[in-house]
Amino acid sequence: MTYRDKLSKHTRRDIERLKNKASRPATWIGILLYGGTLGLLFVVPIVAGAYLGRWLDTLASGYSVRWTVSLIVLGITVGGYNVFRFLRDHT
Repeated sequence: MTYRDKLSKHTRRDIERLKNKASRPATWIGILLYGGTLGLLFVVPIVAGAYLGRWLDTLASGYSVRWTVSLIVLGITVGGYNVFRFLRDHT
């Protein structure tokens, strides 16, 4: 069996696997992992922004929440962009 024959055989097998995978419904564990990934991609930048903003606000004199609010809004924006890119690349 030549290299070309092996390659052709493996390619046909892979195409068949992809066709079978596309026809099967998603499993509950797959949906759970997908949703968890989306949640983490959205929430982690918000929480990181809140903690960083709070720390920066404690460095300023007086009472201020300017950094906290600003970085939470930035975290929401970054998290939304992360989810958008993930969905665009994985659907």
